[in-house]
Amino acid sequence: MLAARRKANWILAGILIPLTLLTLAAMAFMWPSGSKDGITLASPYAAAPGVTFDTGKIQRVAVGSCSDAQASGDATAQPPNEGSQCTFAYTEPDKGGNPVKVVINPDVAKSHGVKPGDDIRYLNLSKVQGAAGQGAPAYVFVDFVRTLPIIFLAVLYAVVVIAVARWRGLRALIGLVGAYVVLVSFMLPGLVEGKPPLLLALVGSTVIMIGVLYFAHGFSARTSTALLGTMFGLAITALLAAWATDAANLAGVGSHDAATLTNISDNISISGIILCGLIISGLGVLNDVTITQSSAVWELWELAPETSARQLFTSAMRIGRDHIASTVYTIAFAYAGAALPVLILVMLYERPLGDALTSAELSEEVIRTLVGSVGLVLAVPVTTLIAVLVVKATGIRDSAVKAGAPAVGAPDWVGSDAGAALAGVAADGGSSAVGQPDWSAPDDAGAGPATRRGRRAALRG
Repeated sequence: MLAARRKANWILAGILIPLTLLTLAAMAFMWPSGSKDGITLASPYAAAPGVTFDTGKIQRVAVGSCSDAQASGDATAQPPNEGSQCTFAYTEPDKGGNPVKVVINPDVAKSHGVKPGDDIRYLNLSKVQGAAGQGAPAYVFVDFVRTLPIIFLAVLYAVVVIAVARWRGLRALIGLVGAYVVLVSFMLPGLVEGKPPLLLALVGSTVIMIGVLYFAHGFSARTSTALLGTMFGLAITALLAAWATDAANLAGVGSHDAATLTNISDNISISGIILCGLIISGLGVLNDVTITQSSAVWELWELAPETSARQLFTSAMRIGRDHIASTVYTIAFAYAGAALPVLILVMLYERPLGDALTSAELSEEVIRTLVGSVGLVLAVPVTTLIAVLVVKATGIRDSAVKAGAPAVGAPDWVGSDAGAALAGVAADGGSSAVGQPDWSAPDDAGAGPATRRGRRAALRG
């Protein structure tokens, strides 16, 4: 009989379907118009009439006097001191023609440098009237062309993911593309138009998680369990992020990008953007721990379906604790790596550690780490508990195992007795268990194979 399995699936559906419909309705209601009225922003990548952005390959690099040219390309800048040296890159244009002399920015020349063979993008001012008379160089370095290495890394990443995870890895990559579509088409324009940042982040993140989880892992009780745990962790993270943003007065001061956004529109809230960022930044790790915990419960039960609910929860939480410890390190090191320039400056300033961690430069990263960690830590026991209740309700009861029935371990393929129910398993606390699982017990003559593959073969037979 499949009564218990159906009941558990109906309970999961009764929770997730209304939440999904409510989320989609909120998304439709909050969908941004896409209007950019009232926003005035001069793009640094927009060229003036007669000016073009060209690309080319550096043939040779030379250092010479820059007294007759301004390396920055800004006609209003002060001319360099007499005798100062500038770096020039003789570059062959990709569109053809004779090599041109491109002035390299001093900060680039000092920090990274350029070398023959580098592909660069430069500003072509040669056709601008009066540019030479103002002392501006005709060709100015803008950036490196990174298309090939990025494409190579992206292809390598896709090949590795698909080779190891196979079709599930491919679906995960496609789901990642869909997540970025939601981010770019819904969340970012919503922030620009002044939509409520907390609700915007919750709705967008929930839609992303629903799509990514089901698309990558398929429709199953295991995935639904992970999604419920993810939603719980997301709600905790959102509440903490909303409180921390206000209590810690995270205003984004000191950031050039934040100052630019503040000045282009009255609808843009920097605090709201920070709040949204605190929620989004924890999505990947939160999804990681919940799907791992859900899978761990199912795998443990498949190996020993006679394990009680209490023992199954305890075993899965041992895995969860290890995962929590490693994930906390992952979050902290990821943010520390992104903030290395700021950390170096703080070290050189020789400020007290307490002042440094609570400063405007580091407080956002510290709070992001703490908020995300609290959400994912609390999501682990909740996800594990839900998974245990569901897997015990959708599997064969211990009485069937004792009677000599094949112990099938795939909860998504087989149901339980008509009398087993999700509420009943939660109530008895696992009292009907036969004790600790015997990992090495031999097969009984009438009980069927003891291994998971054998149990599945018995089911197919």
